[in-house]
Amino acid sequence: MEKILVLNFGGQYNQPIARKVREQNIYAEIVSYQKITVEEIVKADYKGVIFTGGPDSVFDEAAPHYDPAILAAGIPILGIGYGCQLIAYMAGGKVTYSSEVSEHGKVELISDGSTLLDGFPAVSVSWMNHRNHIKEAPLGFAVTAYTERCPVAAMENEDRHIYGVQFHPEVTDTEYGELVMHNFLYNICGCSGEWTMEKLAEQKIAEYREKLSGKKVLCALSGGVDSSVAAMLLHKAIGDDLICVFVDNGLLRKNEAETVMRTWSETFDFNLIKVDAQDRFLARLAGVKDPEQKRAVISKEFISVFKEQAEKLGKIHYLVQGTIYSDVLERGSGDIGAEKSELAAAAEFDEIIEPLRDLFKDEVRRMGQALGIPKKLVWQQPFPGPGLALRCTGELTAEKLDLLRETDAIFRDEIMRAGYDRYTNQYFTVLTDTVAVGVMGDHRTFGSTVVLRAVTSDDFMTADWSRIPYEVLDKTSTRITSEVEGITRIVYDITPKPPATVEWV
Repeated sequence: MEKILVLNFGGQYNQPIARKVREQNIYAEIVSYQKITVEEIVKADYKGVIFTGGPDSVFDEAAPHYDPAILAAGIPILGIGYGCQLIAYMAGGKVTYSSEVSEHGKVELISDGSTLLDGFPAVSVSWMNHRNHIKEAPLGFAVTAYTERCPVAAMENEDRHIYGVQFHPEVTDTEYGELVMHNFLYNICGCSGEWTMEKLAEQKIAEYREKLSGKKVLCALSGGVDSSVAAMLLHKAIGDDLICVFVDNGLLRKNEAETVMRTWSETFDFNLIKVDAQDRFLARLAGVKDPEQKRAVISKEFISVFKEQAEKLGKIHYLVQGTIYSDVLERGSGDIGAEKSELAAAAEFDEIIEPLRDLFKDEVRRMGQALGIPKKLVWQQPFPGPGLALRCTGELTAEKLDLLRETDAIFRDEIMRAGYDRYTNQYFTVLTDTVAVGVMGDHRTFGSTVVLRAVTSDDFMTADWSRIPYEVLDKTSTRITSEVEGITRIVYDITPKPPATVEWV
């Protein structure tokens, strides 16, 4: 399989770069510059290497540097932002700092045309984000683009197949960014673009059919996108040897448990076991108010329930997990993944199967469609593992969760009725402990405050609040206060991520 290495120097755009490569039907993987040597890069047979941007200055001693031998390895290289400056620095050019040359945002780019910028007009718009700049390109490098402030906005050495751009082709604000990526991947690296979800699905089904023949495999099926696609992939490979367990922990949305069972047990004929664990989860959560403690309790109880089911089923050889590529990247920095690792250890499986670990969320959705999962399921909005516990402040009770389920169902219904589900990526309600005064008839009343939250995002690393029409918000507010007893006030959250997170708790 042809692949591209995205060598990460700490830039915020390393994942978007990899995604842009993959959109060209070429597999890309992200590796920290500290975790791979030139020898390993050559041995891995990458078709090309992309140096990412980064927040540092190349001439600072503590800044990320790399072995200059990479420039003589014969592998095509593209440097972006800091990566471009690092190439210039390693090859003998001059990089300097000047506040007069720094550029941030959309900038007019002037190009004479080149191998990398083939197809660019003489003047275009590019996205810049730099304080330092290349004052002089290295010997043997031609300057192929510049801006009013930046004398070397792009450079290349065709003989050595080394290229650099100071601007960021991976962001949508660069007009011809996709052309840069296409030229590098196809015209310079010689890629053929054979990495598609359909082919990948066929390969994985064949691989697991051979590897898991006659083995029992267990999967925790939540009904979410990741676990659903992973389960469908394994189901197509080994059929009823895949045993799925769905745990109803009482923290699901309205009618969600019934929908999951109907979809996967009846429609797709999965070997699916439902565990009713609502009472035990709520009992463990009684009196718990701290958000982190809630997460810990839910995680521990889920592992306990799942382990009990595994023991009832006898010897299970493999555990399937819906780990995706963003999980792998974050897990590498120690941020997440603990719950999945604890689950695997607790049940003592021979091996963990993670069929989606190389895919980003949007690629998982495309894989789901390639496997024949209905579009409405593949493109459902994300739902957190701890469920409604993250959308209910204070102690969790059955009464509060029922209120939250009803308000959430109304909001989602009005969003879909208005057709606005096509324009917002996640939308839900939050039940707070804030008591607000209201008027019902001629009497003052006191009830809970509900928050409406809706965000728009490509990858959920960042998100903006959705500009939902006032008419939709008005109808939602009217319905909730009229139909759900105990709610006296509705507010709309207009905080982006960052500084907020998408979830509330």
